[in-house]
Amino acid sequence: MNGTPRAAKVTALLLSCALALTACKKPPAGGEGAPGASASGEAPALPPLVVKDDTPNALFTWVDDQGDFHVVEQAKDVPEAGRKAVRVVVAGASGGTGESVYVADLERKNADGSFVVSTMTRSAWDELGASKRKSRLEALAPSAAPQPSASAEAEPGRSPTGQVTAIIYGASWCGPCHQAEALLKSLGVQVTKKDIEESSAAAREMQEKLRRINRQGGSIPVIDVMGQIFVGFSETSLRKAVQKARSSTL
Repeated sequence: MNGTPRAAKVTALLLSCALALTACKKPPAGGEGAPGASASGEAPALPPLVVKDDTPNALFTWVDDQGDFHVVEQAKDVPEAGRKAVRVVVAGASGGTGESVYVADLERKNADGSFVVSTMTRSAWDELGASKRKSRLEALAPSAAPQPSASAEAEPGRSPTGQVTAIIYGASWCGPCHQAEALLKSLGVQVTKKDIEESSAAAREMQEKLRRINRQGGSIPVIDVMGQIFVGFSETSLRKAVQKARSSTL
């Protein structure tokens, strides 16, 4: 009599495991990592990550109401409006920078004082801000943005070697990095992107440039316009920097 219920429970457990494995392997509609993937079940598994208020060597990325991504180094610096879903990258932690990312709910804590952390696909994380910043990105697109570079190219005596160049140090998930790139390209600037998560050399190079201006930290983007270094995205500042750089190359 006791064997039958036990066998039934084992069978049910095996069946549920098989279904769970199928769900993990099956990509969502439109391919693995499609926008809208949930924080559970869709992303490739990552090791558990413990994140507390005092976790060292961490970067916290939060999304504002306009869809912009902001990076801070301490959980306490994330404003109330952005604490529900915050991407976390911890130096030395296994995973979290590939297809799957760690996302913490800074409004909820476990019994040990750590924040509730889940995982989601990188594309699902990007989608959190994509819809909000769509209109802003369209406004910065070359077809819609002003073209001050056109008049500059028509100026007499402008040398072909007077190309303004810029380097953007950032990451693929960084909304302001994409905004800065779109703006600079709309101004006729030749842009080089360097991902500080994918390249330790790029990260060291960025830190060296920050030291030159007596700045430090993990905020991105860091933008170098012909030697003019900027932390964060400011349309006004970049337009002035490009104008200054263009004047100096005439």
